[in-house]
Amino acid sequence: MTYHIQDLKPGMTASIAKTVTEADIVLFAGISTDVNPAHLDEEYSKTTVFGGRIAHGMLSAGFISAVLANHLPGPGTIYLSQTLKFKAPVRPGDTVRATVTVKEVFVEKNRVTLDTVCTVAGKVVIEGECLMMPPVRAQAVTGTA
Repeated sequence: MTYHIQDLKPGMTASIAKTVTEADIVLFAGISTDVNPAHLDEEYSKTTVFGGRIAHGMLSAGFISAVLANHLPGPGTIYLSQTLKFKAPVRPGDTVRATVTVKEVFVEKNRVTLDTVCTVAGKVVIEGECLMMPPVRAQAVTGTA
């Protein structure tokens, strides 16, 4: 389903959950070119403050985009901005739940602000806010020929 600006109300929410796999981390490293050993090298990662490998923060943040594009508002949504605060690491095998909640609707500008949060086992790992533009509902043609 696609929600248009007139359909959106503060408090509406949607979420997805995805388990971060080894393949996800390796593929993200290849696509992004972020090959930080904190993500890819277990022996190195054991020497860090995290005590083991962590997934890329932007990999988990990408799940927010998936909620916006696929659920709320849905297909045709255009992302305009996003703030992110990384609160805790995500590890291989963790299931990340990304949730978006409509905060403000600006009908005249076709803009929506949403609170965004990612959790692992109920613990917040990312929080932020985004501004996006929902798809526009097609106008009915009226009049006579």
